[in-house]
Amino acid sequence: MYENGSIIIADTDGKTRDLVSAFLTYQGYNIAPAETGVTFFDTIRKHSVNIIVADLHYLHTITPDIVEQALLINPLMVLIGYGDSTPFELKKPLSDNIFTLPKPLNLDELESLVMRAREYQSIKMYDQMVGESSPHRFLSTTMIGTSPPMRALFDMLTKVAASNATVLIQGESGTGKELAARAIHNLSDRHARNFVPVNCAAIPDDLLESELFGHVKGSFTGAYANRAGRFEMADKGTLFLDEIGDMKANLQVKLLRVLQNREFEPVGASKSQKVDVRIVAATNKNLEEMVINRDFREDLYYRLSVIPIIIPPLRDRREDIPPMIHAFLTRFNNDKRHAVKGISRDALEILCEYEWPGNVRELENLVERLVILKGSGLIVPDDLPEKYLSGKGTGRQVSVPPLQPAVAPSENILPTGGICLNSAVDEFENNLILQALTRSGGNKKEAALLLNLKRTTLIEKLKKKNLAFGED
Repeated sequence: MYENGSIIIADTDGKTRDLVSAFLTYQGYNIAPAETGVTFFDTIRKHSVNIIVADLHYLHTITPDIVEQALLINPLMVLIGYGDSTPFELKKPLSDNIFTLPKPLNLDELESLVMRAREYQSIKMYDQMVGESSPHRFLSTTMIGTSPPMRALFDMLTKVAASNATVLIQGESGTGKELAARAIHNLSDRHARNFVPVNCAAIPDDLLESELFGHVKGSFTGAYANRAGRFEMADKGTLFLDEIGDMKANLQVKLLRVLQNREFEPVGASKSQKVDVRIVAATNKNLEEMVINRDFREDLYYRLSVIPIIIPPLRDRREDIPPMIHAFLTRFNNDKRHAVKGISRDALEILCEYEWPGNVRELENLVERLVILKGSGLIVPDDLPEKYLSGKGTGRQVSVPPLQPAVAPSENILPTGGICLNSAVDEFENNLILQALTRSGGNKKEAALLLNLKRTTLIEKLKKKNLAFGED
């Protein structure tokens, strides 16, 4: 994540500015508040600000080009604007750096946008580091992730793509083995030819030979015409043999011959056909153990694993989960025409702690389900299925560390120059309300109990402060 720099809070409404500042400070962000136009721009220049959280109306009153000036200083800067004013019309790519949300503010939604801004900045920094047109950039658009395991994988895929060597991709179900195979093909000199996938486990044994090698007319009952097989379709291209560990022994022998001699015989044919195909195989099984148990041919295993690649499970690259969730949210919002705004920190922490036995496929399916069922608003812990909340399938209970007060009692010392008691009391009350709402996951009834208040009293206080948190 891109953590350097500060967040500037720009709003002439002192209460809103102080509450937003207190909330984001409590969540661990560095805050640089500003009130006037001069202070605003000076703070950006002097304090390495990379996120602006501001009332859009306030920004419009300062100067029309203030945001463009700030973005020109730091192209990674992101504006999170709120209010009823028309968002700034900026030229591409600067317009990509603007997120908006309505007023009154919902703090969960605000923090979700801050997290998205951090992820956006992290990805942009990575793009700058590796180059916009590099293979890494292409890979990062098809296989989401900037974690060390994924960067190592991208390095391997890039190197492998430049050769014609046979590749064996191994990894758990749902990790994206076919995506890796397609990436190898698309980055190779064969990219203009066919990428032909075959799921060896999905095709019945008595049909798989015909699917792979084709057949001639009359070779068996139902063979009414000649038919090209997958090897012929993939000539000069790439053949992807998924779930190769499920291939039966008789076909393993015939596949071995193709790998050795670069030729095959269609079912029922008397002559062999030459073929120029790159083989990329994949499996979620341990082929070495299968070789030991005589369930897989040793000679075929060594022919396939000229270059072995292992796709890391999702639990070994948890830092990739937040950008994946936001990418899936964007896609499914567009596909389903829904408006789910993001995910709360508490819900995100729960999902980051989960073990993900189904890996990326499970995460993708979960996000699609949440978008369909939620429809709009912010995803919170109550929206998650029970197994994610209870930690089922993880081998341990999911727990979020207990929240601590933003300021310890011993630090509440009267400054030498005095203090405004009303402002201090108001700020103290605001911090307590924020802690109660955060601890209760936005549940106002539970937060009110923690504060020994009636729920209606708490809601009235929030209205007076012109700030929303979670859902009623």
